[in-house]
Amino acid sequence: MTEPLVSRMRAFGTTIFAEMSALAVQTGSINLGQGFPDTDGPAAMLDRAMQAITSGANQYPPGPGLPELRRAVAEHRADHYRLDYDPSGEVLVTVGATEAIAASVLALCEPGDEVVVFEPFYDSYAASVALAQARLVAVTLRPVAGRFTFDPGELRAAVTPRTRAILVNSPHNPTGTVFTREELEVIAGLCRERDLIAITDEVYEHLTFDGVAHVPLATLPGMRERTVMISSAGKTFSVTGWKTGWVCAPAPLVTAVQTVKQFLTFTASAPWQLAVAYGLRHELEWVSALRAGLQDKRDRLMEGLTAAGFEVLRPAGTYFVQTDIRPLGFTDGLELTRRLPELAGVVAIPTQVFYEHQERGRHYVRFAFCKKDEVIDEAVARLKRLSA
Repeated sequence: MTEPLVSRMRAFGTTIFAEMSALAVQTGSINLGQGFPDTDGPAAMLDRAMQAITSGANQYPPGPGLPELRRAVAEHRADHYRLDYDPSGEVLVTVGATEAIAASVLALCEPGDEVVVFEPFYDSYAASVALAQARLVAVTLRPVAGRFTFDPGELRAAVTPRTRAILVNSPHNPTGTVFTREELEVIAGLCRERDLIAITDEVYEHLTFDGVAHVPLATLPGMRERTVMISSAGKTFSVTGWKTGWVCAPAPLVTAVQTVKQFLTFTASAPWQLAVAYGLRHELEWVSALRAGLQDKRDRLMEGLTAAGFEVLRPAGTYFVQTDIRPLGFTDGLELTRRLPELAGVVAIPTQVFYEHQERGRHYVRFAFCKKDEVIDEAVARLKRLSA
């Protein structure tokens, strides 16, 4: 039999997250790779999910999502960002943000269209673009004054007559950068000038540090009508396994995305939707406490990684610290992370796998700090073996 997988997907094997998490289990290593917390979300929200199950909310909810959650999402957008979305036609519930991104790209891009993304990028972006038979065009984020940013000239040069959309992730995984209003203005200006759609991945919207504010691209002039705004409950409420996300956009864009989404999963689980609706309305103080705790964990891990010999870049958001491994004498992050369980009993993620131009990220390794303090401390103690 010939290779059964279609050619455009052959570059995508097992995700790096699955590979490294399996390696952690096999070797008994501490997993600072995959970005999931080791504590649960707000107890009252978890109780709401259990109540929903026992009260019979176990059948198909409506394809666009339960009205309760769509209303709660619309209220949240209005309260936090002064963005008004009609829950009956401008909000769509999805199976996590990953499905929302895939459905958006599949719905809005024709074969041969170009999608501009910032590298390093979350690995599902390239797969979604390939599924749509579109072409990914990467603009590299580079450290400048201690934070990752892009060159506006490189971004402008990346936009061609074939460009259909710009996919923007802020707060940004894996670098931890949060785009400034000035950076977003550059992106918005290009979208308006070239009549582009913006697809925004904002799953870490509430997890920013040091007083840095998250500014949704849709809040900039002329952008609400051309932005597909995506977020989810997973990171906000520490329930990554619930896979409950949403799209907010003008009705024609939501209708397009829903047309594709209905044939991917049809609908998302009802109990989680009801619980997340409760969380958005009643648990944002819990989220504020989570953010403060994560900032402390970030600082704890950064201090330990610096003491272990890494060059550490300070993230303004997300779950992740980006490190340069060259001060320790290593130059290939993929090679190091595959050996790290043996060398130090820790698992991390090689950042180079998130680049279209992998050589630009070979010397970076990503560590997650959404873990208990004692786990971070033990991981740091083990990593100090690298410089011993």
